[in-house]
Amino acid sequence: MELASKDTVWRKTNKVLGVNPLDARISKAYLSVSFIVLLIGGILGLIQGLERSGLLQLPAWLNYYQVLTAHGILLILVFTASFTIGYLYAGVSHSLGGLLPVVRKLAWIGFGLILIGVALVVTTIVMNEASVLYTFYPPLAASPVFYIGLVFAMLGIWACAFGVFINYTHWRKQHRGQTTPLMAFFAMGVFVLWFFGSIGVTIEVLTLIPWSLGWKETINVMISRTLFWSFGHTLVNVWYLVATSAWYVVIPKVIGGRVFSDKLARLVVILLVILNIPGGFHHQIIDPGISESVKFLHVFMSISIAFPSLMTAFAMFAVFERAGRRRGGKGLLGWFTKLPWGDVRFLAPMIAMIAFIPGGAGGLINTSNQMNQVIHNTLWVVGHFHITVGVTAVLTFFGICYWLIPHISKRKLTPQMNKLGVIQTIIWTAGMILMSGSQHLVGLLGDPRRTSFTTYGDHATAQSWIPYEYVMGIGATLLLIGIIIQVYAVFNMMFFAPKGETEFPIGEAEDDALPTPMWTERWSLWIILMLMVVAMAYAVPIVDFIVNAPPGSPPIKTW
Repeated sequence: MELASKDTVWRKTNKVLGVNPLDARISKAYLSVSFIVLLIGGILGLIQGLERSGLLQLPAWLNYYQVLTAHGILLILVFTASFTIGYLYAGVSHSLGGLLPVVRKLAWIGFGLILIGVALVVTTIVMNEASVLYTFYPPLAASPVFYIGLVFAMLGIWACAFGVFINYTHWRKQHRGQTTPLMAFFAMGVFVLWFFGSIGVTIEVLTLIPWSLGWKETINVMISRTLFWSFGHTLVNVWYLVATSAWYVVIPKVIGGRVFSDKLARLVVILLVILNIPGGFHHQIIDPGISESVKFLHVFMSISIAFPSLMTAFAMFAVFERAGRRRGGKGLLGWFTKLPWGDVRFLAPMIAMIAFIPGGAGGLINTSNQMNQVIHNTLWVVGHFHITVGVTAVLTFFGICYWLIPHISKRKLTPQMNKLGVIQTIIWTAGMILMSGSQHLVGLLGDPRRTSFTTYGDHATAQSWIPYEYVMGIGATLLLIGIIIQVYAVFNMMFFAPKGETEFPIGEAEDDALPTPMWTERWSLWIILMLMVVAMAYAVPIVDFIVNAPPGSPPIKTW
């Protein structure tokens, strides 16, 4: 009753947009888990980097593949998922006038399910019963408890997804004839893509449980790998869509500019939702049993994502130029110097955007059939992954923290904390350049991924990799320092910063902007189109994998 009365009072007295205090508790819970997991995953990342460089010998009770699995699962799944939910639930609360009570309940149910899932997954990894790497598909097998934990975590994410769907639909019914706020539109796109993109991997994990229990002797590896990568490919663009929500909506306000085009931003969301899920086979280019025509289709769908990305690049640099010229920038590039480079809320996402240029170019190489043959099983892929996720996505997430956490905590972003954030951003960027750069270079020399330190009997080629691996270790060390600073900043802003008000920055449209067309709100149509494209890309090959099934694989436990 007390919580309900607080909710009612807030709704009646809140004259300006802001996150409901009851909803802020949800965001703070998810964000707290996110950054605790980031710290643990970062420590594991350093251990992994030092072991990979030959600078550290792990004790007998801990092996490299345990560390690799835990690092991947915790950071790629748990850290990003909990941050996304905490951030977007605050955005939905802010832009739609608070969460509905049923949505709040779904968020807490999701929180509990995710914690249970993470506990089960981590326990099995610590017991060395789940050293199956981040990809966790057969023939490597884990304890059934590991797969059950993954199901719990995915159910938690789905609970949060349905919460956003409910809140979004309710707002639309209450505001007929109006377009939803852009932040809520991004949240809808993220969770639509996340939900439908995760159905395949959920089916895969459910089939792995009886296999790992010994109830099934073998598993169809081709189907399992395909279902996983229908999700793995999509997940990367879920992070990208989360990052672009801040680029389009928040950054214009932070730099004193305006949103370039509300319509264009929504079109980017729609295109990413429709085009993204097909493309998973470009992660399986070297796999046998997949026809070249099907691989080509998925490569085409993967490259098509470049179109909305180029739209984003055009829109954002137009925003930067206009804002810089409003600040007095003259000449061809004078506007560039007028941007607020000393503001971490801008600096971190700006570096993230710049990093997406080489990251996207590397993605085109990974997607190319001929070039993929060269780099597929090398550290090039690890370097690509870290520059796209570790900089483009994660550095944007860090920049978001410096306004989001003070806002939901009713505290201030102090000049000292802003300066610390700038220092952290520089350290993180330097660490990622060293680590990811060396991984790209040594990958071209043939250094394999998914392998602990080895000199292959002191072979000359393997010996030539060692200097690059030392640089990787230095970069990993800087990254852990950056993580420690970031975690300190997050909890300082959440609990110890001076009390006060911090703005939830939402960019406004240009004065002469055209109204956003209502057809952008036709989510039923966008979902149907998405499912049609998914069916076109996956129905035929999956049926072929079933009809012409390869020999099944029994569970294999290597480490």
